[in-house]
Amino acid sequence: MTEVLRRFSPATRAWFGEAFTAPTPAQLGAWDAISRGSHALVVAPTGSGKTLAAFLWAIDRLASRAGEPGAGDAPPTTTVLYISPLKALGVDVERNLRAPLVGISQAALRLGLEPPRVSVGVRSGDTPAADRRRLVKVPPDILITTPESLFLMLTSAARESLRGIDTVIIDEVHAVAASKRGAHLALSLERLDDLLAAPAQRIGLSATVRPASEVARFLGGSAAVEIVAPAAGKRFDLRVVVPVDDMSQVGPVEPREGQAAASAPQPGSIWPHVEEAIVDEVLAHSSSIVFANSRRLAERLTARFNEIYAGRLQDAEAGEDPAGQADTDRPAATDARAAAQPAPRQPAELMGASGRSEGAEPVLARAHHGSVSREQRAMIEDDLKSGRLRCVVATSSLELGIDMGAVDLVVQVESPPSVASGLQRIGRAGHQVGEVSRGVIYPKHRADLIHSAVAAERMVAGLIESLSVPANPLDILAQQTVAVTALEPVQVEDWFDTVRRSAPFHTLPRSAFEATLDLLAGRYPSDQFAELRPRIVWDREAGILTGRPGAQRLAVTSGGTIPDRGLFGVFMVGGEQATGRRVGELDEEMVYESRVGDVFALGATSWRIQEITHDRVLVVPAFGEPGRLPFWKGDGLGRPAELGEAIGAFIREVSALPAAEARARCSAGGLDDRAVTNLLSFLGDQRAATSHLPTDRTLVVERFRDELGDWRVVMHSPFGMQVHSPWALAVAARVRERYGIDGGCVASDDGIVARIPDTDSEPPGASLFVFDPDELEQLVTDEVGGSALFASRFRECAARALLLPRYNPGTRSPLWQQRQKASQLLEVARAFPTFPIILETIRECLQDVYDLPALVGLARRIADRSLRLVEVHTDTASPFASTLLFGYVAAFMYEGDSPLAERRATALSIDSSLLAELLGRVELRELLDPAVIEATDQELQRLPDDRKAKGIEGIADLLRGLGPLTTAEVAARLAVAQGSEATQGPGAAEGLLELAAARRVLQVSYAGRDWWAGIEDAGRLRDALGVPVPLGVPAAFTEPVPDPLGDLVSRYARTHGPFTTADLAARFGLGPAVVLGALRRLAGARRIVEGEFRPHGTGSEWCDAEVLRRLRRRSLAALRHEVEPVDQVTVGRFLPVWQHVGGRLRGIDGVASVIEQLEGARIPASAWESLVLPARVADYRPAMLDELTNSGEVLWAGAGTLAGNDGWISLHLAETAPLTLPAPSPFETSPLQQEILGTLGGGGGFFFRQLADAVGSQDDTVLAVALWDLVWAGLVGNDTFAPVRSLIAGGHTAHSTRRPAPRARLHGGRILARPSLPQRGGPPTVSGRWSIVPVADDSPTRRAHALGETLLERYGVVTRGAVAGEGVTGGFALVYRTLRGFEEVGRCRRGYFIEGLGAAQFATVGTIDRLRSFVELGRGAGAPAEPVAVTLAATDPANPYGSVLPWPALPEGTSHRPGRKAGALVVIVDGALALYVERGGKSVLAYAAGDAVLAAAATALARTISAGRVVKLGVESVNGLFVIGTPAGQALQAAGFGVTPKGLKLHA
Repeated sequence: MTEVLRRFSPATRAWFGEAFTAPTPAQLGAWDAISRGSHALVVAPTGSGKTLAAFLWAIDRLASRAGEPGAGDAPPTTTVLYISPLKALGVDVERNLRAPLVGISQAALRLGLEPPRVSVGVRSGDTPAADRRRLVKVPPDILITTPESLFLMLTSAARESLRGIDTVIIDEVHAVAASKRGAHLALSLERLDDLLAAPAQRIGLSATVRPASEVARFLGGSAAVEIVAPAAGKRFDLRVVVPVDDMSQVGPVEPREGQAAASAPQPGSIWPHVEEAIVDEVLAHSSSIVFANSRRLAERLTARFNEIYAGRLQDAEAGEDPAGQADTDRPAATDARAAAQPAPRQPAELMGASGRSEGAEPVLARAHHGSVSREQRAMIEDDLKSGRLRCVVATSSLELGIDMGAVDLVVQVESPPSVASGLQRIGRAGHQVGEVSRGVIYPKHRADLIHSAVAAERMVAGLIESLSVPANPLDILAQQTVAVTALEPVQVEDWFDTVRRSAPFHTLPRSAFEATLDLLAGRYPSDQFAELRPRIVWDREAGILTGRPGAQRLAVTSGGTIPDRGLFGVFMVGGEQATGRRVGELDEEMVYESRVGDVFALGATSWRIQEITHDRVLVVPAFGEPGRLPFWKGDGLGRPAELGEAIGAFIREVSALPAAEARARCSAGGLDDRAVTNLLSFLGDQRAATSHLPTDRTLVVERFRDELGDWRVVMHSPFGMQVHSPWALAVAARVRERYGIDGGCVASDDGIVARIPDTDSEPPGASLFVFDPDELEQLVTDEVGGSALFASRFRECAARALLLPRYNPGTRSPLWQQRQKASQLLEVARAFPTFPIILETIRECLQDVYDLPALVGLARRIADRSLRLVEVHTDTASPFASTLLFGYVAAFMYEGDSPLAERRATALSIDSSLLAELLGRVELRELLDPAVIEATDQELQRLPDDRKAKGIEGIADLLRGLGPLTTAEVAARLAVAQGSEATQGPGAAEGLLELAAARRVLQVSYAGRDWWAGIEDAGRLRDALGVPVPLGVPAAFTEPVPDPLGDLVSRYARTHGPFTTADLAARFGLGPAVVLGALRRLAGARRIVEGEFRPHGTGSEWCDAEVLRRLRRRSLAALRHEVEPVDQVTVGRFLPVWQHVGGRLRGIDGVASVIEQLEGARIPASAWESLVLPARVADYRPAMLDELTNSGEVLWAGAGTLAGNDGWISLHLAETAPLTLPAPSPFETSPLQQEILGTLGGGGGFFFRQLADAVGSQDDTVLAVALWDLVWAGLVGNDTFAPVRSLIAGGHTAHSTRRPAPRARLHGGRILARPSLPQRGGPPTVSGRWSIVPVADDSPTRRAHALGETLLERYGVVTRGAVAGEGVTGGFALVYRTLRGFEEVGRCRRGYFIEGLGAAQFATVGTIDRLRSFVELGRGAGAPAEPVAVTLAATDPANPYGSVLPWPALPEGTSHRPGRKAGALVVIVDGALALYVERGGKSVLAYAAGDAVLAAAATALARTISAGRVVKLGVESVNGLFVIGTPAGQALQAAGFGVTPKGLKLHA
């Protein structure tokens, strides 16, 4: 037993001796340092027992204390705090602690000692609220948590349970040290130390870290840390495998036998071969983890592995050997597998953002990543450990020290993101002490093969990348400052000292510290961006920081450092809770592209979408069904320069060796024969193309022309994205300067690609990339502010600084909304050069994302010629360039943080400016409601009771938000505390004096009055109004601003309704001309609007643009609420009258009026002159319509065929026809029809015989058929309706019509029938002159405007159903957008006019009044004595049912459903649907109840037949019953229907 072990208690020594042979070197070194009370950093390979090394001494001390006298009387407190960067790692450690705790207890019992009772608790974001409360009430001895949960505990009452901590263990410390998450944790640890009687001992654990001294500095802050890093004895068996002979010529993937013959061979891809090879490896081992570099790839690989495995099982059942199916002695990658044909499926990365799975049962692999729910991940981990699952496909979610049991193989698909990451991943295999970690890397292309080879060499050698701790991240400082002041006041100096103790802020300048406090204390204009309002109060004289009300909630709900990506939660429908069980999460863009009913795969299970809400996707399992594979958008920092230099050195060394030595060198690095061959071939091909290879000593600039003839300039460099990204910014600036264009420079890990338009001057070359080293850093700094990276990082920094808070933590914050708010904040912040978050964003870009020192170093090496820049010209892209160009295209397909493209609801786009011109100028005096203006003005001025300020902080907010106020004005806006007898005045005066004493407000005089102003306004009041600034005002508030008067005027506008120039001048005591200048400046910037706003005002007024939008919205809402909705039967009475049904019009003018109202409506040809026009025009005759068509006032157009000779026809006024004719749809024409169109397309009208001669047709029948086909396609029309009448008279139609009597002539004293037309004229169905139908207007905006006008004119009230009934292209979304524009200018109103049809209804004001006049208030005076019945074609727009209104419930006992079908009739009695008559009358649905209503309906139907509008009607059944004997049948008989064996019949 070693000397170190003797320091433990007997029970601990006994347990350890029984459980282990001997301690590892890491454990001995750690226990030595820890037992002496030193802070310790333990660095050792995976599987070295680091966790036990950290915990055992703490457990031993806890066990020893439990046996001390009086230990049971002490209040429970947490003593050991374990912090894990991963929630899953914390759960894993909690599980692994059970063995030593139980073992030491058993050993103590055997030794006759009191067994220790050591409790362990876990708190993370997944811990239920009840468990969190229990952990606070009864603190465990050992608390396992995450950095974020520690922050939350320190910012709440839960911090009291932490006061007894003496040991803090930080596992996988390297995972946080180099990030802002680590800076956040470092400040939390310093806050924890401030809470304790003595600083806690800190123990850090890491498997991969370099330099250890930097991580030790992070761990200890200002305290010394002892580094325990024994020589690593970890052994690796690492191979780089390529499953094909030539990666540049991968053969196509042929379909497997048994697949559909239609499955065409896929283009060559390496992925099917990689997938098959990995399945072989998995089946040759008992437990495997496959690592992918993205969640998207993990899901695709999982789906493919399961499909391949399912296919092999089917082959086995069919008697074939499923390659690699059983884990027998057969090799992993055998010729049997090579001979097997891969399945004809899209490989894992062949498709775009989203792919598809075939729904194979997940019997082989499951996906494990951060977007899979916690429960699912825990289940997958347990299945792998227990052997129920053979393979897990994971991202970095399984990378850190989680013990996954006896994993015997790790597969890495693509080269790992870094050497350190690769070591962590391969270390998951052989996780126990002394075991060999076995891993296989599968590169995805030839360039990736080079990266994989270098990564493998450096992993075996332990040459990981160095890391550095972020310096002075001000967004973290801002967040922690709000949190630390939320519970109690803090001394500024004490907080500064605490912050500087932590390693990330060790060099924090006082100026940056105070600038951050200025930001939080409200120095910047919160009236322009609300979240800039003060979060803390900074008493500069006393040096005290105090949190304002709401600070704690803000810190708790919006704290942390992990960026919010706006992901949708995925939940199962139902479950134990109302929300259902969480399945995982999906990317915002993936959800936007999904619909209800879609099936997608997540975690290898298929799910069907049941509902998509604003923040979650509700699903049910869809086991075995094929589904889309999800995608997530993410970003990474790219390859570090250190690894890039190693890749360059590798290329240089290998390319300089003879072939045999080069093969030996690569093979020694773990590459198999195929990998070596492909790598050397790749380098050879590149050398043949460019003569030089990019190495650590040579960079190659390649120039060639692209497919458009422009120049592509590619710089090949191995130094990685962190160097190339800032370099590309500088290159883009040079391209703009030199050529005046955006060069579209894109950086990648392997170089930079720029696109230069063709130019007469010297083509671009290496000079693009050469910069003065002393100017390069400033150039990049100047350029970074306009980059997409800056926009993205600014959003994240602002969110971390609590400037973009999450007000509803349980709900999703859409990413587009976050971007929009960040953009607004950036617009305000750009005016202030010292704005801390802008400075922090630039620092993060230049220090954390970019590697500027390495870039400047490269520039110096180029300048001193130690790094060569070689320029080559090639005809086509070289092999290296081809790989780079693929990424170049991808960069422009998915721009990082640039604004999202608008997602169109329809295929049509509307020009908003043109629509505004069509709608005309808005008359706001008529539109704005006086009561709304008054109420809004009161709210903006904080005068309503629910908006009044409360307490001292409320008064400070009033002055900051509203500007200077008098004491009386403050009093009017201050709420009185309940139970207080004090009046408002003294309360306001006392509060103002208290704020003045704290130097937070000033008393000033101007405009002849005394005012109170916030101290932040001191400089503005001085420079705008000449107000003297009192002594003692901090310099931060007296600095000049660009437009002081503009700031004051802008705030006045934002806090008032419409105002005049005189109002503003009087408020500030200035002349009208002075304030008018400021107003016009703001109007020029579109911040305020000039106009006439108040209904009873006179002259010009001004209003803030946002206030005006609010007034318009509220005024429109008030108008909507004025209307009480009518019932649906009222609409049934209103619509026929609105459309003149009942013969209220007369003559040709009446016909024209009807056509104007119905233009564009599709109605059967057989119904126009039998039912539609005669129902509206009392004296209608066919000659009236012919007169209108012959004169050119009206035209008709076909719109599709019906059964028999019938078809759909629409009528149009000639002057508006281009706007109301339907857009042409694709129509396949015959050669004869093409001749017809060519002839008619020349202009003019052709009689049939002229047309036949022109097209050379000898067969009238064939020509007539061709002509009518063009008619129904909407391409050809006629100047008379006569051919339509002849067509429908000569055959079967939807509505039966009378045949016209044959025309006759007197001959020889005898009347003889003659042919309808002379033979020379052709048959009657083609009479008249034929011409091309006018071309529809191609402007979607004008068409949408005309459609809105037409629908309002046709229906009076436009509903979603009316639009659906019209079959409008673009649907209700298009119409809604148009009518909303009408509403904004007062042309119509939106509201709830008809019950049960939703609030999205539109009508004109006059229509609403007329609609309400049809409301039946009982059959009183003015009501008709008898029921009013009308008979209409079911397709008639005057029939509201099935269009404006839904069909009523079916009569009892019938399942036959009505519809707006050609040939069907409806009878409406007093607005209610009484009868629905199917085409021909065979079946009738009777909705009416009561003899009087049935009698009226039957009479109206019989009258329609008697008038000849319907030739005959034979009724056989009513509501499914034989008609005779039913109440409806009796009513029909009474109306004149005769009895026949089949039922009832009536002829015209």
